[in-house]
Amino acid sequence: MLSRSASSLFWLGRHVERADFMARLMEAAYRFETLPQPDKNSGWASAVKSSGTAELFDAKDVPPNRDAVTQFLALDPDNPSSIRSCVMKARNDARIVRAALTREAFETLNQGYIELSERISQKGRPVDMVNLVDRVKQEVRNFEGAIWRTLVRGENFWFIRLGTLVERADNTARLLDVKYHTLLPEGESVGGALDQAQWTAVLRSVSAVTAYRHIYRQNLKPWLIADLLILREDLPRSLCHCMEITNEYLQDLRAAHGRVGPADRLAKSILMDLRRTDVDEIYKKGLHEFLQSFINDNNRLSRQIGEQFSF
Repeated sequence: MLSRSASSLFWLGRHVERADFMARLMEAAYRFETLPQPDKNSGWASAVKSSGTAELFDAKDVPPNRDAVTQFLALDPDNPSSIRSCVMKARNDARIVRAALTREAFETLNQGYIELSERISQKGRPVDMVNLVDRVKQEVRNFEGAIWRTLVRGENFWFIRLGTLVERADNTARLLDVKYHTLLPEGESVGGALDQAQWTAVLRSVSAVTAYRHIYRQNLKPWLIADLLILREDLPRSLCHCMEITNEYLQDLRAAHGRVGPADRLAKSILMDLRRTDVDEIYKKGLHEFLQSFINDNNRLSRQIGEQFSF
């Protein structure tokens, strides 16, 4: 496979997953806005921080309210992580590797691009952001379904899924870190009604409310949510699961190419570190410090995948 094709497939997976995450961030922020708290904009400020684009937003010198943040996260062409930017990049990636995708996968992605373009082009009419969030999530599910149901299990599939998993792990870590530090107002008790409602919104943003209730069968507790989103290998969006499946796809590529590189060693090291720890140790060392270390390692893994496969 040409390195350019491998790069396009990898970033196709990342861009589609990032568009989905931005939609989920906005959905969570809409829920935070309805909660009884003194600062109605705290959820929107946290959404910007969780997106990893806080510096870009701060440079605009506008307050982090609903209108400004939704425009920034959804439609801002200057934000490389906005839904608009991610969908356009994903479509460009898909066009480069059109022959590597099935008709169903490409048409699903292309339809999402066309629909988003039509929404943006309707000048004089504001974009219905709530409906946009729902449509983006649906189109991402459709694309993933097409990939799973129609694509041959080979290099094309493996590189797309590698991009998806690296991006998903980064997103889960950022979301958990921002909630831990910024959302609970002063004077509110940990475990109180507001804290419980916020954690529920976080779990809903990663589709994990039912999973939490099924596994733990008790009220929401921050350390159990951290355990679920970090260490549970049976949760599709947990850090441990993402690293486990990343290792499996790297192993598949290793078997196909017959060589081991720095990405293989780093992915295995990250997974082993996750498996050796527990939530008590994470909290003892500091959840924020743990998550920042993971985000840095995950970013390094993304770079090493590119270096190992020359893209």
